[in-house]
Amino acid sequence: MTGTPLHVAHVMLTRRFAGTERHVVELANAQAAAGHRVSLILRRDGAMPKPDGIRQHVHENVAVVVVPNLLRGWHARRALQRLQPDIAHAHLTAARTALRGWRTTIPRLATLHIEYKPQQHADLDGLIAIAPWQFEAMPPAQRARSVHIDNWTLPRSPTLGARAQLRQAHGIAADAFVFGALGRVEDSKGLDVLVEAWKRAALPADARLVIVGQGKAWERLRQAAPADVVMPGFTEVARDWLEVFDVFVSAARSEPFGLVLLEAMHAGLPVIASASQGATHLQSVIGTPLLPVGDADALAKRLRDVFDARPSRHGYDLERFTIEPKLAEIEAFYRRLLAGRETRS
Repeated sequence: MTGTPLHVAHVMLTRRFAGTERHVVELANAQAAAGHRVSLILRRDGAMPKPDGIRQHVHENVAVVVVPNLLRGWHARRALQRLQPDIAHAHLTAARTALRGWRTTIPRLATLHIEYKPQQHADLDGLIAIAPWQFEAMPPAQRARSVHIDNWTLPRSPTLGARAQLRQAHGIAADAFVFGALGRVEDSKGLDVLVEAWKRAALPADARLVIVGQGKAWERLRQAAPADVVMPGFTEVARDWLEVFDVFVSAARSEPFGLVLLEAMHAGLPVIASASQGATHLQSVIGTPLLPVGDADALAKRLRDVFDARPSRHGYDLERFTIEPKLAEIEAFYRRLLAGRETRS
């Protein structure tokens, strides 16, 4: 912290814990640990105690404010009006919409977890792009009051014995070579392309494919995938599943940043990735050529090549993706917005 503690109110009106929710919770937790007063506004079904709930990941020194599911944007604005924070920071569509409808002298900003949309972002006081392609997509006037700050990953250790235990529980041999994908099961993640590539690759029986995660496309993907493809659904122990894998695969059609790529690299996994926006941004760190988006034949060939080579885990240079410098950059941006408001007033 570089000055008087701030009161930051994060607004996130989603239902389930996934990559964006992890980013927001980690940010809120770290800001509170640094001495700021932090509030987090959640919708009721995102705050409920359930396996993919959000609230259980929030530290006790972050004040959680729960609003009803119905008219959640209106209730979020009411909560902000009561809180009167120094900064109102929105994440994803419903939260951005809530801020757009709030007329106040408090700086309103949003993090671009997906892409810049003029109709959603143009009237906010500031934006944080998590990748350079998002920043470059803004008009010049918007860029002047915005900033690019990369995402981060926090170090996590797997549960002792996780590799052997999860493999045994899901019928995966100890000596099998496992290709794995992890994340929300949606069309944008290209998991249907991965399943089709897996069929075309026709690898030997000691190669296995594991797809961990839940989402709207799960049932359709399960029906399309061969029976021996392991699909355990949502997990609270993502790091343990990364320990099960021998190679991480991202076949995404669209991946704004690719937090899961950072997590896979932090676990030391070799990475196969399509040329999504996020993977393109991280390509110099990934270190291997990216594949054309949606190309099942190219992915099938890469699966065969990697299976033949059997690469080992290795380290990556992830120094620039630690949270401490990102916290300082975000705080500096907050104070820049506050200073701008004071100058205009």
